[in-house]
Amino acid sequence: MINNFIHKGVFVLFLSLTIVVIEAQELNKVWPNAVGVEERAVIERKGVSPVLARGIETPPPFSNLRAAAEWEEIEALTIAWEGFPCILKQIVAASISECRVIIFTENPSSTSNYLTGNSCGGALNLDNVEFVEQDLNTIWIRDYGANTVYGSWNDDRILVDWMYNRPRPDDDVVSDALGTHLGIDVYSTTAEPYDLMNTGGNYMSDGFGTAFESELVHHENNGGSTWWTSFPNHTPTEIEGIFEAFMGIDTLITMPTLPYDGIHHIDMHMKLLDESTLMVSEYPEGIADGPQINANIDYVLSNFTTKWGTPFNIVRIPSPPQLGGGYPNTGGWYETYSNAVFVNNKILLPTYYEQYDTTAIRIWEETMPGYEIVGIDCDDSGNEIIYFSGAIHCITHSVAVADPLLISHLPLSDTENTTEAYVVDAYLSHRSGISNAKLYYTTEPTEPWTEVTMVESTELNGEDFTAEIPAMPEGTDVFYYVSGEAYSGKTGSRPMPAPLGWWKFHVGEIATDDIFEMDPIVAGKFAEIYPNPASAITCVPVIMSESREVIVILRDALGRTVEVIHEGLLPSGETKLFFNAASLPSGAYLINIEVNNVNVAGKKVMVP
Repeated sequence: MINNFIHKGVFVLFLSLTIVVIEAQELNKVWPNAVGVEERAVIERKGVSPVLARGIETPPPFSNLRAAAEWEEIEALTIAWEGFPCILKQIVAASISECRVIIFTENPSSTSNYLTGNSCGGALNLDNVEFVEQDLNTIWIRDYGANTVYGSWNDDRILVDWMYNRPRPDDDVVSDALGTHLGIDVYSTTAEPYDLMNTGGNYMSDGFGTAFESELVHHENNGGSTWWTSFPNHTPTEIEGIFEAFMGIDTLITMPTLPYDGIHHIDMHMKLLDESTLMVSEYPEGIADGPQINANIDYVLSNFTTKWGTPFNIVRIPSPPQLGGGYPNTGGWYETYSNAVFVNNKILLPTYYEQYDTTAIRIWEETMPGYEIVGIDCDDSGNEIIYFSGAIHCITHSVAVADPLLISHLPLSDTENTTEAYVVDAYLSHRSGISNAKLYYTTEPTEPWTEVTMVESTELNGEDFTAEIPAMPEGTDVFYYVSGEAYSGKTGSRPMPAPLGWWKFHVGEIATDDIFEMDPIVAGKFAEIYPNPASAITCVPVIMSESREVIVILRDALGRTVEVIHEGLLPSGETKLFFNAASLPSGAYLINIEVNNVNVAGKKVMVP
C-alpha cells in the first residue's frame, strides 16, 4: 500500500514537473510573425484572454493631428527581448549613440547581463538603455507597438495603438506599458465604433497625412472571423475615417496583398524613404511577387501623388533568393532589404549574403547619402530570423521626439537650365516658431558650403521659406541642404545628417529613353499585361501611335463584356490602365482595344 502511494506520488510529481518543463519551453519559444500550427495548438490548449479595454478608447481631442514619419527625429527606439538576443544586441549597439533604447523584457537582470557580456560584439555601455519589466509573447514589436502622433501638428505628442491581429495578449498591452514608462497618453482603437485591427508592419506614413497599407486592413475589418476572434465590421470609408480621427491620415493608399507574402505587411517589400521616395523590392521578370508588386506600384503612380502633387520617385532594390533555397514562389524565404529602420542618422539594414548585400548597401548609400548604413545579418547560422517572416523593421519601433523641428522639401530635379537661378522652397515648422532658415550649397561636398538666408514666402505664414542657388554651367553637380532654428533654440537640418547628407541635382543635358517604338500603321497595341495570371490589381499598358478615342474592354471566354476598363481619349504614347481581378471567376479572359467599333488589338489574361 505504502509503495503504491509512493509510486503514485512519484508519478504525479513527474507529471507536474513535465508540465512545468513543457510550459517553460513554450514560454521561451520563438514564434514566427504569423501564427503557425505549433503556436495555435498551444493557444487553443491554454486559451486566449485578451485585454478588452486599453488606453483611451475615444479619438484624441485635438484638431490638427499629424502622424509622424519614420525618418523624423526619434527620442527612443523600442525592442522586445524575446528571442534572437545577438541580433537585438547589435541593434542596441548601433542605436545607443543616436537615441535612448527602451527594452521590454521579462528578466531585466538577465538581459542586462547579456548586453554587458562578451558575447556577440562585447560589452555595451548601458547609460542610454532603459529596461521595462514586461510579460511578452513575441519579438515582433513593430506590429503590436504604438505609433507617435502629434495632436497639434508638431506638439501635444501622443501614442496611438490598434487592435493586434494576433492572439498574443501580453504583446497587445506593451503600448500601455510604454505610455506609462514615458508619461504619454495612449489612444487605442479598441472600442466601437472606432474598433480597428491593424499592424505596424503594414503601415507607413509620409508625416503629412498620407499613409500606405496593403488591403489586409480591409480583410481584417470586414466583419468576418478567424479561429480566435471576430473582426471589426467597417467599410473602407469607415476605416479611413478611423485613421483620420485617431491619426490625422486623410489619404489612405491601399494595395492588393501579394500571393507569396504570407503576412501581407508592406514593410516586407517597400519602404517610404521620405515624402516623395518609395524604395520597392525587385524580382527577376515574372518571379514570385514581382508582377503584383509592379502592378501595385504602377497603380499608385497612376492614381496618387506626393504632398506636392508630383509623382512618387521609385527606387528599386533587388530581393535575393534564399541561399540554396530559391525565391518565395519555390519555397524560399522572403528575404528583403526594405525591412530596415531609421534611427536618426543611422539606418539599420537586414543583410543575408555578400552577393546581394553589397548591391543593397550601395543602393541604400547612394539613395540616402550621409546616413550610416549598419548591416545586421538576418540569415546567419543560429540567427535566421528571416525564416520567421521578419527582419529589422519588424522587431523595432520608435517614439518620435516631443518637439520636432519639421523640415520638408521636394528635391530639385536635374535641369538643362544654365541661365536662371534654381529656386529652393522648403517648409519649416516648430511649436515655438521658426527664427531663421538657411540654405547651404556647393558643387563639391568636400569643399566649403555657401550659406544663403532663406526668406518667408509671399504667404507669410512663418513656415514656408525660399532661397536661390545661382545658375551653374553645364556639367555641374549641385549639392545642397536646408537648416533651421526655432525660437526655442531647437535646430535641425534636412537631410538629417547634413552636411554629410545632401540633395543633389545635375545641370546639363537630360537623357530621354525611348520606351517603345511606335508602328505608325497600328492605332493601338498592348505592352505586357501584369501580373498575368491576374488575381488582384492588374496593369494594362496601352500604347497609342496617336491620340485617339478608344474603348478598352475586358471580356470573358464567351465574349461577354465583363468590364469597360476605359472609354474615351487616350494620348499618344503609353498609358497604364488597371482592373481588379479579385472578384472574377477563374478562367480565360480577353482584353481588346477598339477604335471606331473596330478591334485593333487583343491580349489574353488568365485568372487562376
